[in-house]
Amino acid sequence: MNSSITDLRVVLVAPRNPLNIGAAARAMSNFGFSRLRVVNPYEVAYRDAKSAVGASPVLQAAQEYGTVAEAIADCALAVGTTAVRHRQLQQPLKTLAKAAAPIRSRSRHSNVALLFGSEKWGLSNEALSHCHWVLHIPTRKEHQSMNLGQAVAICLYELVRGGGIEARAEKRTPASLGTIERVAEEMLAALRESEYINPKTGQLAGEKLRRMLRRMDFEAADAEVLLGMMHKINWKLNDGSKRGA
Repeated sequence: MNSSITDLRVVLVAPRNPLNIGAAARAMSNFGFSRLRVVNPYEVAYRDAKSAVGASPVLQAAQEYGTVAEAIADCALAVGTTAVRHRQLQQPLKTLAKAAAPIRSRSRHSNVALLFGSEKWGLSNEALSHCHWVLHIPTRKEHQSMNLGQAVAICLYELVRGGGIEARAEKRTPASLGTIERVAEEMLAALRESEYINPKTGQLAGEKLRRMLRRMDFEAADAEVLLGMMHKINWKLNDGSKRGA
């Protein structure tokens, strides 16, 4: 196993069954991962799940968050998972085999989040809007969905399976998703103030903006500069509104 990727964050978004959370924690422990994050779990008693055989420390140390944005704020790359089916994806789609290498490469020098959705619905469009791209585990067409714990196990196995392959580290510091989310909020504030955004379609505009920002793959310094620009623009817009009142 390659210890350079053990800090990868496994993020379970709105999981419903404590046994599935326990199974995911067990898979993490099997392959040497320990950073479990849970967003709005349906059942709060998951820390005592009996399915987490030998993985109680992973469950006990799990961090809970109210939103996806909070759960991935310290990461530079967020990758969602999906069964695809008939949904229209707005992010690039990779198979697990092709996704593993870039995840390993990025995790060597920055935090990476791997997101799994609810057992019933998967990741929502809003949750996916926080992801740079999406990966898919190839399954037969007649039965595409997988158990949450199994999906986590397969993804983590693929990550450690090629752990001996060293990738060249990039000489750059990617922006954290927390900073990118602050940029998005400042941009959305400016778009609302300028009446570019229709109040009825505000959520869709936010999802489109997040997807666009993730495709740009900002360096940390550039993101901070853009954040400062947008903050100044919003200050001017709000000041102008007060003067015109």
